[in-house]
Amino acid sequence: MNRRHGMEGTYGIGGGGMVTRESEENLNVARDLFRKSKVPEGMVYLRKALQDPRNIDALLEQAFACGSVTEGIKILEMAETRGKAILKERLGQDCFDDDSEHVGKFWDILETRPYMRIVQAMERLYFEAKRYNRAAESLEELLRLRPGDNLSIRKNMGTALIRCRRYSDALSFAQQWLKPFRTKTPARGGTIYSPPSPEPYTAQEEAKLMEKCSCEIMHTAALASFKHFGDTVQSRQYLKIAAKSNPHILLKILGRKSKPANTNPHPRQMNGPEDAHDYLWYSQDMWMKADVWNWANKTQEAKDFILKTCSRAGCTVRETSVAQFKRCSACHLVSYCGIDCQKLDWKAHKKACKDHQTMKTALKSFNLGKPVGKDVPIIFAPDFNTTRGVVLSSTQRKPEGAA
Repeated sequence: MNRRHGMEGTYGIGGGGMVTRESEENLNVARDLFRKSKVPEGMVYLRKALQDPRNIDALLEQAFACGSVTEGIKILEMAETRGKAILKERLGQDCFDDDSEHVGKFWDILETRPYMRIVQAMERLYFEAKRYNRAAESLEELLRLRPGDNLSIRKNMGTALIRCRRYSDALSFAQQWLKPFRTKTPARGGTIYSPPSPEPYTAQEEAKLMEKCSCEIMHTAALASFKHFGDTVQSRQYLKIAAKSNPHILLKILGRKSKPANTNPHPRQMNGPEDAHDYLWYSQDMWMKADVWNWANKTQEAKDFILKTCSRAGCTVRETSVAQFKRCSACHLVSYCGIDCQKLDWKAHKKACKDHQTMKTALKSFNLGKPVGKDVPIIFAPDFNTTRGVVLSSTQRKPEGAA
């Protein structure tokens, strides 16, 4: 979420007192210019922000602006060292120890937020550098410091473990977060691994997860279960629930669409196309391996959730292959068996299509700190990821509870 909308917008980076107001203001100007692709102009202000050595958020911006993954990692590793020193000075030398009063509460403590953003950014660049073991270590550290996971980094944890071929750990992690009637956060954010269960869910448990679950973690469970146990009742059940949670993911995989070139910086709703986009950026190549793709393609119960029926009322034509129908190019919310049905349905679809485009514009404006139109009926909900906020319409708002 844009820092200017939260507590740090009121009290300053890290809760105030850590960074000079001048440095913070220069960083904000630099970030705005970078968003507008005005890199040389932004670098002028970023260099001014970096004059305050405590502004490690400026180092984060520098890491991504430098244009080199290798150099960016070096900058972030330096920022991590500096951030640790700053927190030990402010919170005590033992603040990173397991038995300290602070571990488990990071992010709730405003001073820790810049450090948490640095470690999250390190995971991203380690991933780009294919240093998957280091990426997994960064994610495990974030979950140790804040098991409640305000940064939603658990969505990438399973992918990192699978890439390290730690299939058992990935499935254990997913199963901890996917307990259908879970009432509390898993210990250390699910990173205390144990041998995973091979058992499928009961009908009652499946119904609960069908109602709501994290699409990224459910896809982790499906892939890890297949790699660890093979083609079993459990792995097929996970895949079926995963397809229901976010059909955009399996649609792209089985439709053999290109992997996204980058992550999606825009606000999102839970299990929406933006979440699918990011999951595919992290994971799609693993699903395109012949054994995995063939397994997913033959799991008919999962495919049933992504084979579409024509959106025109009264038309019952259904796809016979994945991604056969064309979507509305404006909103991507509906699909038609042919141009005739699309033309006939436009009068009925027009308002929903325009409303969706208005909402998307509002989401982008909010994420950039710009005014949102007064006629847009929206409610703002927090998402503490550094690159995105969440805006839900008043009729769509659903709290994220259990994964």
